[in-house]
Amino acid sequence: MAGSGKDLPRLILASASPRRVSLLAQIGIIPSQIIPANIDETPHKSELPSQLAKRLGVVKAMAIASENSGACILSCDTVVAVGRRILDKATSEGDVRHNLKLLSGRRHRVYGGLTLISSNGKIHNRLVITSVIFKKLENSEIEEYVACGEWQGKAGGYAIQGRAGVFVRKIVGSYSNIVGLPLYETSKLLNGVCCGQCK
Repeated sequence: MAGSGKDLPRLILASASPRRVSLLAQIGIIPSQIIPANIDETPHKSELPSQLAKRLGVVKAMAIASENSGACILSCDTVVAVGRRILDKATSEGDVRHNLKLLSGRRHRVYGGLTLISSNGKIHNRLVITSVIFKKLENSEIEEYVACGEWQGKAGGYAIQGRAGVFVRKIVGSYSNIVGLPLYETSKLLNGVCCGQCK
């Protein structure tokens, strides 16, 4: 956030995602530090996608806040799900094929668990849900996407801001939430909590 006084609280982004850094820059916000949170992202038994996104967003922020008192901590976790079924981040070509076949011709939801811990330690969070409908995918389209490699490490196994954008028939809700950070909600939360006092 804009600010020049030495007494202003720092804004730390608890994420190593270049997409989130770029999205923040898009609305004029440059964190003073970027510190990724190293936590276990395994869903709990019977945990719903919405619950997972909210929990991980809070846990990531708390992990960084514990070592950076007096700073504002911003975090967000993105979860992609078909119904109650959570899709893991793709780590192999097999993961991508499996995910895209599951998403083909269907509606899925992207859950953004947004958390801001203020400089006084108070936790504020929001859950942002975006509905996405994919067209029916041909096997050749899936194989071409697997070969391009942009899916690596992406929630749900695709990057909507890349080649997977042509798979999308309809979006209801925040586009930036699918990319990795819901900008409207982030801006509103930062302005409401920090009141422009982070740097």
